[in-house]
Amino acid sequence: MECEEILHNDDASLDSVMTDTDEESGGGLYEHFRVVADKGQQLLRVDKFLIAHLPDTSRNRIQQAAKAGFIHVNGQPVKSNYRVKPHDAVTLLLDRPRYETTIEPEEIPLDIVYEDDDLLVVNKPAGLVVHPGVGNYSGTLVNALAWHLRDNPDYDPNDPSVGLVHRIDKDTSGLLVVAKTPEAKTSLGVQFFNKTTRRRYNALVWGNLQEDSGTIEGNIGRNPKDRQQMAVFPAGSDDGKPAVTHYRVLERFGYTTLVECVLETGRTHQIRAHMRHIGHPLFSDARYGGNVVLRGQTSGSYQSFIRNCFELCPRQALHALTLGFRHPSTGKEMDFSCPMPEDMTQLLNHWRTYINGIRK
Repeated sequence: MECEEILHNDDASLDSVMTDTDEESGGGLYEHFRVVADKGQQLLRVDKFLIAHLPDTSRNRIQQAAKAGFIHVNGQPVKSNYRVKPHDAVTLLLDRPRYETTIEPEEIPLDIVYEDDDLLVVNKPAGLVVHPGVGNYSGTLVNALAWHLRDNPDYDPNDPSVGLVHRIDKDTSGLLVVAKTPEAKTSLGVQFFNKTTRRRYNALVWGNLQEDSGTIEGNIGRNPKDRQQMAVFPAGSDDGKPAVTHYRVLERFGYTTLVECVLETGRTHQIRAHMRHIGHPLFSDARYGGNVVLRGQTSGSYQSFIRNCFELCPRQALHALTLGFRHPSTGKEMDFSCPMPEDMTQLLNHWRTYINGIRK
């Protein structure tokens, strides 16, 4: 669940507002985030203090911001080892103005699986950004929801107490639940936090997994060498947040494997990062190295086959297949599923045809 404080202040994490830009800064500094330590605050390094208030940001990014002079306390720049004390005003200042996001309704088609007065479940297509952010300030799922619910006087797309309860990546397809009321969002958010929701994903990964099932445990946090990626750190370490992914083999194609993934946690890029961590990146996942030939033959025909596969599914082969939760008003357990999209269906059929041809 997104941190309400972040949404209220800037609708972005430090990693988002620190993105490189070609725009002229104008030479000044602009406030992007501000928090005042309460009277009971114990002495604590400012980088650790900010991690608690910017949960989607890595400590490394905060330290970089401090090194660049962007972290101020009581109006003065401080280093990352500064110790925050009671009533300190800690601010993040950047060299460009904040982008003020106002969600405008846009007529974008939605595949609505279910809807009632409290919520709706949407099957998101690959390629649709879920929420406005750096580089994508319009044309998102949130804009589409604003249009769909434009006649609902109780739904304000700019109010963080309603709307998306969780997110999936732009190039991941599948199910999402949206809350129409604050009560529904609170109830659903608690269920996600307590890990009582039910989510299953299908993914095509490179390689032939040795075991038919397994569990991947490892903290997930921003990769300090590439902020566009998430990295896996040892479970129990100070880096990243705890993450657990269970997987089960559904179908083997020799050089790739179709797996089902069940999440205990919902970290950014969790399945993509965890599968790469165990040596099996998602097929066609450019960000995590899955868009090159990682297994198979050196023959020209095989290379041509893989190129065709990438063309059929030019994004990570990942689909949020099922979603289950307790209805916030009725208390009824509800489960939804959506079929695999055409690009992944064609990709899997392509692999089946290829492997069957080899076996004959």
